[in-house]
Amino acid sequence: MGGVLAGLPRWLNHPCDIARAEYKPLQLQNARAVGLTVPDTLITNDPDAARRLSKEHGHVVYKPLSAVGVSEEGEYRLVYANRVTADDSTDTVSTTAHLFQAWVDKAFEVRLTVVDDDFFAVRIDAESPAAALDWRTDYDNLTYSVVDVPDAVRHRVSGLLDMMLLRFAAVDLVVTPSGEWVFLETNPNGQWAWLQDATGAPITAAIADALTKGPHP
Repeated sequence: MGGVLAGLPRWLNHPCDIARAEYKPLQLQNARAVGLTVPDTLITNDPDAARRLSKEHGHVVYKPLSAVGVSEEGEYRLVYANRVTADDSTDTVSTTAHLFQAWVDKAFEVRLTVVDDDFFAVRIDAESPAAALDWRTDYDNLTYSVVDVPDAVRHRVSGLLDMMLLRFAAVDLVVTPSGEWVFLETNPNGQWAWLQDATGAPITAAIADALTKGPHP
């Protein structure tokens, strides 16, 4: 059955391409390769290395390497981005690999939904400290508006998705106070409907058109 499904021509995206594109280290490597700005990132299980990154940048964010959550006390919880200090990098860091990333000052964030050649960029403004750190933790204190994507960013994001064989992606970016667009990650199977509800961006129609016309040329 898997072989039959894998052979179908109309995917957005193909499951094999989604699985590969989920790897955050690969995303960051490819984003840098196409010229996108990427925060200084360290993947390590060395507590000393983690502490050095914190001391170098002052503010560092810890992120999970995958979207998988954890089960604690009978409750399933997602792991969100959290600020960490050098003191937080104890010997427990050595138990497994962790992703540490230099904090990027934000004017606002952008969730950029791409469907083939259609780009739908939604500005996300956080109205609470929790949302400013990771907007997924406090949807009630977010506001949304449609923004234009700079041509250079658009070109580089297109190159990234071509490199990763993705026709659809939800790309997360930070826009700094100076106006620089900084790549955080791409979600090859990311959520988008709530942004269409909030802004009227015609994402559903773009997806339907993409599936109707078949594989991207």
